[in-house]
Amino acid sequence: MTLRRIVKNTSGQDVFVCQACYDCDVDVPGEMDIPLGILVQLILQDDEEALQSRTLWSDAVLDAARGACKRGLDLQAVLLALRDESNRRTKG
Repeated sequence: MTLRRIVKNTSGQDVFVCQACYDCDVDVPGEMDIPLGILVQLILQDDEEALQSRTLWSDAVLDAARGACKRGLDLQAVLLALRDESNRRTKG
């Protein structure tokens, strides 16, 4: 199953609505190795790097992601879905 499908099934969020405008990029120094906009693009490309990103595990980024997408994509839900998938793969 692709990362996009996993995120959609887990969170109800379809990252396909992302238009790569990068308005969602938040500034959380020291907490991010991949900006949120790029992380969404990695999901769309089904790139496993999205599951190993430091950005994914930062609670500060999770908080900053609230309302960051101006097109209504719930980036907090996306991040939590990715965390769940990463945990599932690690334990599985």
